[in-house]
Amino acid sequence: MKQLRELTGAGWLECKAALAEAAGDIEQAVTILRKKGIVAAQKKAGRTTSEGVVASYIHAGDKIGVIVEVNCESDFVARTAEFRQLVHDLAMHICAADPRFVRREDVSAEILAKEKEIYLAQAHASGKPEKVVERMVAGKLAKFYEETCLYDQHFIKDDKLTVKELIDSVIAKVGENITVGRFARFKVGESATWAESQSGQKRQKQT
Repeated sequence: MKQLRELTGAGWLECKAALAEAAGDIEQAVTILRKKGIVAAQKKAGRTTSEGVVASYIHAGDKIGVIVEVNCESDFVARTAEFRQLVHDLAMHICAADPRFVRREDVSAEILAKEKEIYLAQAHASGKPEKVVERMVAGKLAKFYEETCLYDQHFIKDDKLTVKELIDSVIAKVGENITVGRFARFKVGESATWAESQSGQKRQKQT
């Protein structure tokens, strides 16, 4: 897994799936990732995304609504059908899946420490050996990220894809880096969910 990640720069979930599909063959796994456009997407990951769009989605019944900012490198790509479809799909996904964060990196140290404390207590209560406890905590943390971080969630239209893999597939098509900048989710009678990526470019304050 580590070797494949170093060779491609792809994420842990993408590498795990590729290795499973390739029956453990590293070269074949690299080929699988390249075909999916994931390797190409990782090479573009550091590029500045200062263009893009803000879009909204209101679910049927008018009880849940989402506003999302999705960024790319140029206004040209922001106007393409592929990019617009991605933005719509992301807004709809956020509406249905209710993520709390954009990426894993956006989870605060305080929240992460609290989750680890809970998982550790649960694992120790099971009476398992320390090595097993460590694996249990790691597994629960992975599940936490999968449930609360947009990029780690499984896409509602195709649960074989994570949202990050969906975004990477569009990056491969349009040839530009794409990032989710921030989103807000509103549900009647509940407090709004706000999330902003902390790993992207710093936003300039308006004066």
